[in-house]
Amino acid sequence: MNQIIVSDPADPRIAAFRDIRERDLTGREGLFIAEGEVVVRVLTSHASRCRVRALLLAGKRAQGLADVIAGLSSQTPVYIVSQAVLDRIAGFPLHRGILALGEKPEVLTLDASIHNPQQKDVFVVAAGIGNHDNMGGLFRNAAAFGARAVLLDRTCCDPFYRKAIRVSAGAVLRTPFATGDSALALVETLKAAGVEVLALTPSATTRLADYRRNGPVAVVLGSEGPGLPPEVIGRCTAVGIPMAGGFDSLNVAATSAVALHHLTTPVLSGG
Repeated sequence: MNQIIVSDPADPRIAAFRDIRERDLTGREGLFIAEGEVVVRVLTSHASRCRVRALLLAGKRAQGLADVIAGLSSQTPVYIVSQAVLDRIAGFPLHRGILALGEKPEVLTLDASIHNPQQKDVFVVAAGIGNHDNMGGLFRNAAAFGARAVLLDRTCCDPFYRKAIRVSAGAVLRTPFATGDSALALVETLKAAGVEVLALTPSATTRLADYRRNGPVAVVLGSEGPGLPPEVIGRCTAVGIPMAGGFDSLNVAATSAVALHHLTTPVLSGG
């Protein structure tokens, strides 16, 4: 009942999907674009913290998403177009053939995100992460290892950028996160709440593999190149991952996976 055939790429009903790349840069005022079947299935699932506004599908993809469409409210439009029309709407060839328009969730405060931390809780703190691939990877790893929340400092990029959502395999849409403070303020707030805070840095003399947690813990990850500011490292327990072959460090997303595996594996961490 909610499927609507659209043949004109200039149809005003699909204006929010038009010229995706340009709109990615200028913003969508509380909305975002989700791309691909995996991400759209997360968006429309019970695990999602976001609400779907509309779907835009190439006709050939509609049957494969019949269960998703059937589960939508009758008030949620599903626009069906040809592949050629979809490419013109998007402004580039969109081979996945699946787009959704979603509403960003209510912004969580830092205090709400870390309230009453439990022994098993792990938090991911991102400082100065400006690369959308890395941001998506951080969220995917946080979700995969059961982190309680991702905390972003005010210099991080928007996790609701289309590519970040796609790289995260939809984890951005379901993972609680807070943003807005400086990295140092995030660290101080976590420590005041009784959370031990680790800083991942190549300069550390303590190996991550030798660290044993004893309660709730947060891991702070900085951007590749500059890394974490010295004042942030100085307020944390510094740990590192030794490298071979003259390498300084791993990609930040890879680093987060190694750290989270260690912190959430009882045999290794003693948690």
